[in-house]
Amino acid sequence: MAALPSLRQLSYLVTLSETLHFTEAARRSFVTQSTLSGGIMELERLLGGVLVERDRQNVRLTPLGEQVVARARVLLADAQDLMRLSREMSEPLTGDLHLGVIPTIAPFILSQLLDEVHKQLPKIQLHLHEAQSEKIVEKLEHGNLDMVLLALPFDTRSLKVAEIAKENLVLVHHKSDAHSAQAKSLEDLDLSRLMLLEEGHCLRDHALSACPIGERKNDHRLKASSLPTLVEMVSANLGFTLLPEIAIHTNMIQANSELVVKQIDAAPTRTLALVTRKSTPLQSEFDVLLQILQKISHS
Repeated sequence: MAALPSLRQLSYLVTLSETLHFTEAARRSFVTQSTLSGGIMELERLLGGVLVERDRQNVRLTPLGEQVVARARVLLADAQDLMRLSREMSEPLTGDLHLGVIPTIAPFILSQLLDEVHKQLPKIQLHLHEAQSEKIVEKLEHGNLDMVLLALPFDTRSLKVAEIAKENLVLVHHKSDAHSAQAKSLEDLDLSRLMLLEEGHCLRDHALSACPIGERKNDHRLKASSLPTLVEMVSANLGFTLLPEIAIHTNMIQANSELVVKQIDAAPTRTLALVTRKSTPLQSEFDVLLQILQKISHS
């Protein structure tokens, strides 16, 4: 049987792909630069091709190198799952659990989630990581997260997806906005005044998917980096927005007397979902966490 690449060699290549700098990649890998370079050269010899182009100024992956990195990430994530499998078999529902959550869900469920996890999974140490959907899904695929909580529709590739609940997006406008107050559906609204989150937030995509509106109508003045900022913009009567139902019963909305919240016909929807790798050894934790989140979403 021909010699196979080692996980360590693949790890060196993946780290180098993230840094494009041999010294930094060696530092992150806790080895000397010569050890890392030697490992990658041996990997190239085993695979029979050049993976990395090197000169004095730049380091870049070859097309073959990029393909090897993509496959190596999967192998390394599977290897991590294999290591955790033995722990899960001997001590189920214990240890660290890294959960990624998108910013348009995190503020509204984390307090209840932490309380329920403490009650139902007392031996689990939950680590929360907040980031946009693309980033946390990427980290999940690479094995840096165990599960992610996000909103569909979103491309979850070949990951395992369990739906938690579906919710409408509701209209939020200033109390003096008479036009929005009379609207019964999206078609009745002046969509040139629709304010959204900036690009990268899936909530923006969910709203736009139901609106006959082009990106050109939303200039830089009408984009917010977070939901609290978006609410403040509506409070200043700069326009109206569409927010998820889980945000409506918070102080951010309830304590602001300038805002009016209303359901509209044919409103955009999103589906909250818990996502993990198909190879996860944490199936028991996934099932319990799913039940907790379903309970919270219906409370």
